[in-house]
Amino acid sequence: MSKKRLEVPKMRGVEDLLTMDVDASPITTISIDKIRVAKQPRRWFDPEKMSHLVQSVREHGILEPLLVRPLGNGEYELIAGERRLRAAKETGLAEVPIVSKELTDKQALQVALLENLQREDLNPVEEVEAILELLAIDLDVSIEDVKSILNVAANAKKRNLELTGNVSRQLEQIEFILAGIGKFNAESFRTSRLPLLSLPADVMEVLRQGQLEFTKARTIARVKDQQQRADLLSSAITQNLSLTQIKELIKQLESAQTTPAATPEKVLSKRYTEIGKRLQQTKLWKDDKKRKKLERLLNDLEKLLDEA
Repeated sequence: MSKKRLEVPKMRGVEDLLTMDVDASPITTISIDKIRVAKQPRRWFDPEKMSHLVQSVREHGILEPLLVRPLGNGEYELIAGERRLRAAKETGLAEVPIVSKELTDKQALQVALLENLQREDLNPVEEVEAILELLAIDLDVSIEDVKSILNVAANAKKRNLELTGNVSRQLEQIEFILAGIGKFNAESFRTSRLPLLSLPADVMEVLRQGQLEFTKARTIARVKDQQQRADLLSSAITQNLSLTQIKELIKQLESAQTTPAATPEKVLSKRYTEIGKRLQQTKLWKDDKKRKKLERLLNDLEKLLDEA
């Protein structure tokens, strides 16, 4: 019996994200007070982009309906379109257009996550968190279990070991979902994105706000000293430093840390050597007055050494 080939889903929009056999729902208009916002994948919104959206809503209204699901008593839960809803509230709109779908809790979260992953301005941290949550929901496991599956698969491949049947099936499903998202495979997601969740809090915050590319953020995270890291983050953002420039600055910091501190003995010894060289170059003994002063200084130095 041949194995059924998995078809990669085409993620063109919210309608393509729904895998249920339902008729297309009509667009209706409801009071904005009837919409409830539960957990949403997004945690940070770019103030400048929100300002532009608010201005657009003020001029043209809500052009794309919000996706909601009915809660009963004439109320609805928001599934997709939180930015539009925020903009509508800020402009004082009383009503907004919606498309209502009957969705389970699991389906609602899947749609919200997938719809959010299609946004161009989604920051890398939220992207990783959304993908992990989506994988966890689909596999019906915890987020930590998803990470474990990815690591087990990677270690098995490295050691040329076969995966157990369960892990193999789970990995196949992970690959299927990631192929639908269209940015990663399991290994590239594990190596290039999962490490972002282990970054220091200050680096993580910069990433959440979309102020720095994740490759630069990961590099800066190598700096262990909190103040040095904060200074480097600030410079990278304000001066728009390249990755090469950031690496060079880090190299300089590491070099300064490994250079032995100058002790008083070394400082004095260096000064003594430099004075000897200068004495030979200036030839003070040709001037009687200066030679006598030099002799007194040398006598004092010899006396000091004898006492020591």
